[in-house]
Amino acid sequence: MISGEARELAQPLLSPLYYVERALSPYTEVEAAKGSNIASSVEELLQRNLSVLILADIGKLVSGSLESIESWVKRGGTLVRFAGPRLEKNGDRLLPAALRRGGRTLGGSLSWSTPQRLSPFENSSPFYGLKPPADVTVRRQVLTDPAAVRQAKVWARLKDGTPLVSAARRGDGWIVLFHITANSDWSSLPMSGLFVEMLRRITERSVTTPGAAKAAGRAQAPGDAAAQQTGLLAPREVLDGFGRLIAPSPAVAPIEAGKIDEAKPGPTRPPGYYGSASSARALNIIRARSVLEPLSPPSGRSRQIGYSELEAVQLKPMLLAAAFLLFLADMIIMLVFSAGGRLVSMIRRGAAATAPALLVLAIMAQSAGAQQSGTTTDAQALEATLSTRLAFVVTGDAEIDRVSLAGLSGLSRVLKARTAIEPAEPVGINVETDELAFYPLLYWPVRENANPLAEKTLAKIDAYMKQGGMIVFDTRDYQRTLPGGVGAQGPGATALSRLIGDLDIPPLEPVPENHVLTKAFYLLRNFPGRWDGGALWVEATPASEADKSARSRRTDGVSSLLITSNDFAAAWALDDRNRALFPVVPGGDIQREMAFRVGVNIVMYALTGNYKADQVHVPALLERLGQ
Repeated sequence: MISGEARELAQPLLSPLYYVERALSPYTEVEAAKGSNIASSVEELLQRNLSVLILADIGKLVSGSLESIESWVKRGGTLVRFAGPRLEKNGDRLLPAALRRGGRTLGGSLSWSTPQRLSPFENSSPFYGLKPPADVTVRRQVLTDPAAVRQAKVWARLKDGTPLVSAARRGDGWIVLFHITANSDWSSLPMSGLFVEMLRRITERSVTTPGAAKAAGRAQAPGDAAAQQTGLLAPREVLDGFGRLIAPSPAVAPIEAGKIDEAKPGPTRPPGYYGSASSARALNIIRARSVLEPLSPPSGRSRQIGYSELEAVQLKPMLLAAAFLLFLADMIIMLVFSAGGRLVSMIRRGAAATAPALLVLAIMAQSAGAQQSGTTTDAQALEATLSTRLAFVVTGDAEIDRVSLAGLSGLSRVLKARTAIEPAEPVGINVETDELAFYPLLYWPVRENANPLAEKTLAKIDAYMKQGGMIVFDTRDYQRTLPGGVGAQGPGATALSRLIGDLDIPPLEPVPENHVLTKAFYLLRNFPGRWDGGALWVEATPASEADKSARSRRTDGVSSLLITSNDFAAAWALDDRNRALFPVVPGGDIQREMAFRVGVNIVMYALTGNYKADQVHVPALLERLGQ
């Protein structure tokens, strides 16, 4: 199981995968991704012999992960996906059918429709025979594109006929989509017993599929007739040495369905039940043609003994004797040293002469080993941890990096003079090699000739933003955009799209009038830099209260992504005498002051979250607005 959101350890009832894990754990072995890096989690989980891979609200996978999962599905794996705000905006080809952009809200304050109940399951559905409870309703869902609806099979529908669960064949495997979230944000289905039975039937249809593309055998669904001949039967329960049925260990291998009658039990294939619960098959030790014969008498020197319990070995006498011998040795050594003697004096003088030399050699060896083991990285990590620092991404262009360093240095001086924040000197980082978790805010100037990032780097950036980090992308090209039209883009916007095109980013919007950024420290209406007029883009405010609550739990309501074209760093850049390095257009010194206020608000926003959105600050804000 992999989730697009950070795992909520403090409030597990709100986690996207909590209900899925509780539903499946009594019937099967469940493995959840341990880290927030989706690419590495996919690679790690596919190395195991999985039956089902569950993705919760992951909108767009990076190409490497997408191809690995697609190959695994075509060999017989079952991919189950749950919808959410990210999948509602971005989708990829690992879906039963293409989705319409934007979701459908039922029963909202501005909607004529009411929450929908489930329709009875059709005969062709794997859920046929289950009875939908009357109290299960759906408040929000993603919809299939009408032009592609015939590409998928609908396993479950709502009363109005729209799909709730759709599926499609891919090679020998299945792709299944729940058009709702895995938790209770969009529907009450995950809190019902029906949810448990639906997931159980999906897992019973699945078959263990090797993660490597060169793995032997082709997995098939147990219900498929072909699977009875060429599919793999996963171990369900096996016999231990005492004849008890236990859960199989990871070392137990699956058996081809067509060869189970001829298979011989062994260490990797112990006797027991193989296959799904609805169609399990037994691998027996005794066959119809087995002949039981008595053991022949043992040859050579032997004796016959019965079962008997081993007596405990008392270690107390041996341990007491060893302690007594050590005590005697200590006494003898003390007597030798106290008695003195020529030999003892020589030994002492030799030890005293060689001790300093040995100490110097040890220190030199330790210093050399420390230099070779790379303690410089540890020192940098310690410095970044002990003090708050603003960081910028090194682009490789000396002029752009010089402006970024000067701009963040100027902003750091303003923060020291006007706020309680005392940042240390800013640093430049390499996003491919350096650790990002030490820095709460990254300023990223975008080069016009920027190359696309590697998949590993995109996964690293995605994990950083989902764990609370903030990145400010500055295209610095407002003065070069074509006039006329909201959709006009400069070369920097094209470079940004090329740079992070495969990144799973949330929906964006210009900063709303009542956004926390407008009041984090200063009261602001616009966000100028060296240029004035470009919009500052942030994560779009979720439409439903449930989505707002989920975002607040994940990142304290803070947008993980800011995009501007106003060239903030050039407006903040100061020399050693606090003199501006670049002119600002068209507002001059007043515009530069507003740019510094924008920088202060961004840093406060990154460090304090939605603190200023609390209602307790409303009287103070109203008083300042009146002034």
